[in-house]
Amino acid sequence: MISILLLTVFVAGYAAIAFEHKLQLNKAASALITGVLCWTIYILQSEATHIVNEELLHHLGEIASILFFLLGAMTIVELIDSHNGFDIITQKINTSSKQKLMLIITALTFFLSALLDNLTTAIVMTSLCSKILFQKEDKLWFAGMIVIAANAGGAWSPLGDVTTTMLWIGGQITALNIMKQLILPSLAVCLLPALLVARRFKGKKISAMPQSTCTVKEKQEGRLILFAGIGFLIFVPVFKTLTHLPPFMGMLLALGFMWIITTFIHKSKEPEYAEKFTVARALRKVDTPSILFFLGILLAVAALQSFGLLKELAGGLTNVLKNDYLIGIALGLLSAIVDNVPLVAASQGMYDLSVYPTDHPFWEFLALTTGTGGSAIIIGSAAGVAVMGIEQIDFMWYLKKISWLALAGFAAGILVFLLQQNLAG
Repeated sequence: MISILLLTVFVAGYAAIAFEHKLQLNKAASALITGVLCWTIYILQSEATHIVNEELLHHLGEIASILFFLLGAMTIVELIDSHNGFDIITQKINTSSKQKLMLIITALTFFLSALLDNLTTAIVMTSLCSKILFQKEDKLWFAGMIVIAANAGGAWSPLGDVTTTMLWIGGQITALNIMKQLILPSLAVCLLPALLVARRFKGKKISAMPQSTCTVKEKQEGRLILFAGIGFLIFVPVFKTLTHLPPFMGMLLALGFMWIITTFIHKSKEPEYAEKFTVARALRKVDTPSILFFLGILLAVAALQSFGLLKELAGGLTNVLKNDYLIGIALGLLSAIVDNVPLVAASQGMYDLSVYPTDHPFWEFLALTTGTGGSAIIIGSAAGVAVMGIEQIDFMWYLKKISWLALAGFAAGILVFLLQQNLAG
């Protein structure tokens, strides 16, 4: 009875998140209420409340490490953006062909999302395309391709996608190995749809690129912040490898250094002018509701895990599918309907490290499928939801035009991964 009640609350919370726009209720509110209610039901039926509290605090420690990591990364990206650091990248784009522009945007999105994160990269690249392109249909096609490329690029990097970060922090994967194993499958996920979409723009031209209005000094400062920010983000996995401290410690160290750099380069300027470039301003611009959403949904999944429901689900899934790769594909396709964050969190609770040790192909395959499967539906990933908001993409338009491309790429990535595994013996 308690299991049914827990699942009912969880499913109801998911429904509220899925119909966020119709309900006009931010998904963070639904997630927080769901998380707290799940733990409330769990503790009220328990005779040992102190044990439940200990479990909650244990899970909260793991969740906090993810949230602090995200907070640091998002703040550094905001600092780069406020200094117009991304303009340095966009000014290097020099083409009048829409076909070439599509391939350039796809490549930039793929690699930038691996360095930064897929959500931020999707926002930056969609905003860039809205300045270059003027026809609504063109913007929609580019935006759809950006969603696929951002999710594919995020899957093979411990910095690129929240789910890959969660697996990295949880000890299921290591940074260097996941990059080595997933770079080619992720590239296949992105490349096949990109080539298909690029054919649509053959022979079509665009207007001249907008020119930067920054002064020489502002460009120098933007270049410094861009290279420092990306350099520190790349430094985070190195710091973890050298010190064996959790990744969020390296991210907080990086943020501290960025704070020093921004303070130093703006110390001689007028306080009113310098204020918009400060870390404090960047922290205010960080997407706090998204962080609270992750907190709520991860708390809800932790309650199901502590209650033992995820272990039961793991047993059922294993008995029905009886194959690691089929399980991974099923979870990947499911991530197009529901958020991939709780799916991966659930998988971490369902499948034990004693059965699937660190860097087992199952975890690598899970990172690939759950990271890229969400592209099949516009609301299946954080990047998709963000792009949908920026370009006002219709759900059914994406389903008809982009979903089959995303699924084709998803299948290509799986085939490349399986081929790699066979060749490796």
